[in-house]
Amino acid sequence: MSRPDLRRYGADRLRVGPWRGDARVAYVAPAPDAAPPTVDAVRRCLEELAGAGYTEVVTGALAPGEQAAFAAAGFEVRERLHLLAHNLADLPDPAAACLRRCRRTDRAPALAVDGRAFPPFWRLDEAGLQDALDATPVSRFRVATGDGPVVGYAICGRSGRRGYVQRLAVDPDHQGRGLGRALVVDGLRWMRRRGVTRAVVNTQQENLHALALYERLGFTRQPGGLAVLAARP
Repeated sequence: MSRPDLRRYGADRLRVGPWRGDARVAYVAPAPDAAPPTVDAVRRCLEELAGAGYTEVVTGALAPGEQAAFAAAGFEVRERLHLLAHNLADLPDPAAACLRRCRRTDRAPALAVDGRAFPPFWRLDEAGLQDALDATPVSRFRVATGDGPVVGYAICGRSGRRGYVQRLAVDPDHQGRGLGRALVVDGLRWMRRRGVTRAVVNTQQENLHALALYERLGFTRQPGGLAVLAARP
């Protein structure tokens, strides 16, 4: 499966690729640290994707200020997400859990956990997993093990003084044992040691379990939230 590539439309830059293993659905989002795209750039990209045979195009999780050009080009909201932030001033002590650095051989088990933890639309494939790792200049990939196999994982990232919880998944059979909390705390403390002063995470509005976890750990909801938009070329 190919990974997203960078396309330029004048001064605009958009990341484009297949959406998580579905060859009929394309993914498009503004390039990291780029200004919101123009309507013309989004429309040109949409035309190219239609010509390539895609039947649906979905965006990444967009902030309100990033959504205008996509809405003007015919995109509509597909999913809404909560955006939460943490200032890292007060963090819990590390939790007692078996965590370690992810090895290459852990990737397939981690993706199996991901497939059990998320509904189909949100599940990652190998390309999506790598994209989560590449989304920031520096990333941390940790796995949780129960009695041996991988039963949870987290990808956290850092860009300057901003931190990101890019992905958190725990096998449903092992939820409720503190593994998600341990993985998030591990990532937040790693960020703070490296000078991060603000961390953000997003989660689907209907994922009340994850939302409650993040708020217990000191994250606060941000106004406006995020949205994934979709269009049919």
